[in-house]
Amino acid sequence: MGKVIGKVIATEKNPSTIDDFYFWTKQNLILNPFDVVKVSHLQESVSYGIIEEISHITDTANFLADYVSNDFGDVEAEENTHRIGMNYVKAKVIGNTGNVYIPLINNSRVELANESEVAEALGLSNVKNPVTCGYLEMYTGEEDKVTLPVNMDSRFLIGPEGAHLNISGISGLAAKTSYSMFLLRAIQDKCLKSEEEEEDVAFVLFNVKGKDLLALDEPNDFESDEEKKSTFELYEHLGMTPEPFKNVQYYYPYSSNKIGNTYLHKEAFKQQKSQGKAHLYKYSYEDDKDNLDLMFASMDDPQQTMDSIINYIITNQGGFGGLDGWDDFLDEVQKHCKAGAGGDKEITVASWRKFNRIIRKSIYRNDIFGNVHDNNEEVRIGESLKRIKKNEVHVIDIAKLNEDMQGFVFGDAIRTIYDLQLGQFSDEEGIEPPKKIVIFIDELNKYASSDTPKSSPILHQILDIAERGRSLGIVLFSAEQFRSAIHNRVTGNCSTHAYGRTNAIEIAKADYKYVPQVYKNMMTRLKQGEYIIQNPVFRSLLNVKFPKPIYKQYK
Repeated sequence: MGKVIGKVIATEKNPSTIDDFYFWTKQNLILNPFDVVKVSHLQESVSYGIIEEISHITDTANFLADYVSNDFGDVEAEENTHRIGMNYVKAKVIGNTGNVYIPLINNSRVELANESEVAEALGLSNVKNPVTCGYLEMYTGEEDKVTLPVNMDSRFLIGPEGAHLNISGISGLAAKTSYSMFLLRAIQDKCLKSEEEEEDVAFVLFNVKGKDLLALDEPNDFESDEEKKSTFELYEHLGMTPEPFKNVQYYYPYSSNKIGNTYLHKEAFKQQKSQGKAHLYKYSYEDDKDNLDLMFASMDDPQQTMDSIINYIITNQGGFGGLDGWDDFLDEVQKHCKAGAGGDKEITVASWRKFNRIIRKSIYRNDIFGNVHDNNEEVRIGESLKRIKKNEVHVIDIAKLNEDMQGFVFGDAIRTIYDLQLGQFSDEEGIEPPKKIVIFIDELNKYASSDTPKSSPILHQILDIAERGRSLGIVLFSAEQFRSAIHNRVTGNCSTHAYGRTNAIEIAKADYKYVPQVYKNMMTRLKQGEYIIQNPVFRSLLNVKFPKPIYKQYK
């Protein structure tokens, strides 16, 4: 028998139902939303409830009466009339051990649950294909405090039953990148320990801010030995190996200084290079002209004039065949911008000039566009990703590129991965794609917002992955500050949602319509390292925490 904390109370106004119940409890008992309680029920069954609301009432008829009883608002006066008060709690029924779902009976004892009972109540016991997604703490104000690892069925995270994860929250306060990496590290840890074919997973991550993901395979620098010890113990308690990522390769935009156009320190880059982990990526005209459409992803093109020009170019019309490089390409484009220039008569000079302005902004004097030299230093992103293997982590640095170039690189990578999993390169030697590839991108709103032009090739690719990726083995882990900004076909196809700290304006949006009000309010005061998780296998939303990153984080 657990600790009794109150009894079920049912009134005409607030009756017990098959969905929820109320109970009174002591005024000094510290409970929190998401805490689980248990109640003995009919046929020797036990019903579990998860706390949603906690209220305090007295027998005061109204505010004025209480004001008067305190000598008309004298805060120093003793209360003339002693008020009888109590706390009462609203809890949602989340399960019954005997499948008895008639309403709980008035005056039934309400007890705290132990660790195994909490796991049973939330659907966390005997999880098949477990992958760690954090831990929960319950009864934090009591000596009966419960700390429970939270595992979800990997089949509902990375397929085949469900796939895709979306993480939202205010920048800095939500620690979206850290939580994403925690989940990915948990997946890799699970895969490294498994020999099952279904655990054949690789990872492609985009570094979009500073040096966030540029030391994933290096151990973290903890502030003290005590912090390191407690962090390691927590990882082990969660069933994870307290080690950074394995098999990591880094890709930096090519720069003529041979260091890369990156925020990473020169010394760190040289060290990675000496270890064979750092590569400089470029785009050659011959191999990458087919991706020119990606440079127009943020531009609305209702008449498809830019599409017509791109098709004209990639089919080698009008002198665009047999060019040696991007400089020759730009010269050829310039020729078509002159009045009376030959070529496709349906494409106006004005259209060519518009195309030229946009294309030159990205390509002209940009080191990243040039022929790739076969010296084990320069690579093409597409060629490298075609040869990705099980448990490899490929980090593509785009942080220092402008927004248009970030979109170009991201679009090229996901297009390559999509084609790879479709079997487009199966006839090439050395192509052995893993069963699943997880893609992580922060600031998804840049490429798949509700305002993104419908003609955007990057948006089309993301929507294809969201809707078809699960069956192809492509899983999208995405993050953004505000979930409401993301295209609803992306969020609608995510099986798992992680809500971090956000603001009151955001939770008022339609995206949060079905989240109970008390949980929405909690989203505005979540601490860093704390998330509210939604997944089909969980019987309720869960308030989980995760430990400090085990990999190196640059300050």
